[in-house]
Amino acid sequence: MSVVLPLARTCPFAPPAEHLRLQETEPVAWVTLPSGEQVWALSRIDDIRTMLTDPRFSADRTHPGFPHLAPGRRAMAGALKGMMVSMDPPEHGRARGAVMGEFTARRMAALRPRIQQIVDECIDALMAGSRPVDLVRALSLPVPSLVICHLLGVPYADHAMFQRYSAILLDRSAPPLQARDAAAGLRTYLAELIEAKREGTPGEDLLGRLITERVVPGELQPGELIGMALLLLIAGHETTANMIGLSTLLLLQHPQHLQALRDDDTVADGLVEELLRYLTVVRTGLPRQAIRDVEIGGQLIRAGEPATALLSLANRDDEVFATADGLDPYQDARAHLAFGFGVHQCIGQPLARAELRIALVRMARRLPGLRLATDPATLATRDTSVVYGLAELPVTW
Repeated sequence: MSVVLPLARTCPFAPPAEHLRLQETEPVAWVTLPSGEQVWALSRIDDIRTMLTDPRFSADRTHPGFPHLAPGRRAMAGALKGMMVSMDPPEHGRARGAVMGEFTARRMAALRPRIQQIVDECIDALMAGSRPVDLVRALSLPVPSLVICHLLGVPYADHAMFQRYSAILLDRSAPPLQARDAAAGLRTYLAELIEAKREGTPGEDLLGRLITERVVPGELQPGELIGMALLLLIAGHETTANMIGLSTLLLLQHPQHLQALRDDDTVADGLVEELLRYLTVVRTGLPRQAIRDVEIGGQLIRAGEPATALLSLANRDDEVFATADGLDPYQDARAHLAFGFGVHQCIGQPLARAELRIALVRMARRLPGLRLATDPATLATRDTSVVYGLAELPVTW
């Protein structure tokens, strides 16, 4: 079967039918990326778990032949230096270890009141304004942006700049030169921010603590901290923003689940896991390159050949989930791969879960009359972005 990844979704909640058929007929398939490069695409959970935990696969984007979604992005690998997603052990373990303590259950519990305050302030503002309102601009984007700024110690006054640069970096249709300039702009901004914190008072935010506890003693180089901050800033708002918007649209089309959430927020934890599984906004896959021959799913992948893990398909694996293609908040969806798997599993997942849970519960409680203010078929989606979502979500109440 000849398939190009990714294809535009005909339904905002589901992978294209051509992709779903891959899982049934060719779970390890040779496919073409928009860049014109060809890769092995894996779509079954067991195969993907194997790939993401096998040291014979590398995440290092500077390897010759490493897969890139968009044309002209190969030359950008150096601009993204220091990002954990592009590191292999042991460098990856050292970098991850430096920030693991920032995302513990204790720290997330301490952060929850601030997240709820941010959510409530956004809801206050949208309720005080005119209707209809774009929920993406009013809530789903500012909430995670405000939270990650609070956590990292990044001035929220700069949010328009880093949101614009992040969107360009994640847009596979952006011209290579524009993407390179966006990466350089973000690195320069973060370098200047970190240097200002070093010269002044670092503070108690995440960047301040890392400067005091890791950079000053020499355990972490300033350039490595820039790479970490770049990843956390981009991933810390883009993925959650798109999950909040897309989840809201889905729940508005399934009001019984919104009502259940309104009546009893103990259903929220299961609902969040199911939404993460069902929507899987990181839909373009996790790329890797085989550095030695390895067999997965009965297919030999030779050293030097690229591969990618199609998380959106894996999360529809009917061998793992009883209701694979439907939305069932009452099934156990915790085996999903929305945050990846293995040593590269998303370090910020406790934060993402907390933000999504609080945003949905507070919306359900405070906006009981919330409804779409447009035909859902007319909604613009972010089809060219690595992180799928809605460009806008007009609502009223």
